[in-house]
Amino acid sequence: MLAKYNIFTLGDAMITLNPEETGPLRFVTRFERKVGGAELNFAIGCARLGMHAKWLSRLGEDEFGRVIYNFARGEGVDVSDVVYVKEYPTSLNFKEIREDGSGKTFYYRHQSPILTLNPEDITEEMFENIDLVHLTGVFLAIDAKNLDIAMRVIEIAKQKDIPLSFDPNIRLKLWSIEEARSAFMEIFPYTDILLAGSDEIRLIIGNDSEESLEKFATENKIDQLVIKEGANGSKVYAKSVWHKKEAFPVNPVDTVGAGDGFDAGYIYGYLNDLSINDRLAFANGVGALVTTVSGDNEGLPYLDEVWSFIKNEAVIER
Repeated sequence: MLAKYNIFTLGDAMITLNPEETGPLRFVTRFERKVGGAELNFAIGCARLGMHAKWLSRLGEDEFGRVIYNFARGEGVDVSDVVYVKEYPTSLNFKEIREDGSGKTFYYRHQSPILTLNPEDITEEMFENIDLVHLTGVFLAIDAKNLDIAMRVIEIAKQKDIPLSFDPNIRLKLWSIEEARSAFMEIFPYTDILLAGSDEIRLIIGNDSEESLEKFATENKIDQLVIKEGANGSKVYAKSVWHKKEAFPVNPVDTVGAGDGFDAGYIYGYLNDLSINDRLAFANGVGALVTTVSGDNEGLPYLDEVWSFIKNEAVIER
C-alpha cells in the first residue's frame, strides 16, 4: 500500500470558455464552460493519483468563483486555503479554434482575485504535514509581487525541509522573457526538482545542449533537472547522470494540460521512491493519457488507469 503524500501548490484558476464552432472568435456564439489553471490542473492530477493536494488561491465572490471552488473540491483537492474576494472578478479565458486546427487564447484576468494575496497571508500552519511544494511560473507572471509570495513559501518550505518542485510554464502573453528569467533566477537556487519543457529551457538559458544543461543544474544546485520533450519523451539529469525514456505512442487530440499531468506523475514517482527511470516512464504515461482527451484537465488519469496503460510496456516493476 503506497503512502498518501501531501502536496502544496498555489495559483490562479480560470473559467475556460471553449468554442463549439470554428472560426474567428467574433463570429462564435456558443461556448462550453470548463475550469482551468496550471496549478489547479497539477493539484487535480495529484489527487487523481491518490495524493492529498492542497491548493491555495483567491476566487471572485461570484458565480464563476463558486464553479471553480466546487469543481476543485469535487475532485478531492483541499480548498481550505481558498478565499472568496469581493469586487475582483474570477478570471476568464476564451479559446479560438480556426478551421485548420490552429488556435489562440484570449485572457481576461485583469484585476484577478489572486492579486489580493500577499506574503503575510502565507503562514507556517499551511505547511503542516506537507511533503512537497510545487510552484509554477504562471503564478509569478500575473503580478510582480507574486515573487515575494513565492519566496515566502520557499522560506517556510526550506525551514521545514520540504522539497520544492518548480515548472517555469512560460506564458509570454503575461510577461517578457527577460522578466521571466529574472524571476526564475531567484527561484532556481532553491529548486530540488525543475520540470521544464525543452523549448522553455532554451528560452531561459539560451541553449538546450546537455553540456549546457549540466552546467546550469550544477551552478543552481538543482538535484533533478527534468526536461519534457513531448512526443520525443523525457529525460532527467541527476547525480551527474542522464536518464532518458521514450514517449508512449498515442494519437493526441489535445496537448493542453499534458505538462501539468506529467509533473503530477513525476512527483508521484518521486515521493513513492520509484527509480528515476521509472518516474520518467510513469510521468510519460500520465502525459500521454492527457493528450488523448480534449480539455484542460479532463484527461488527467486516475492511478489505476496509468498502471493499466503502462503495464504492457513492462517498463516499471511495482
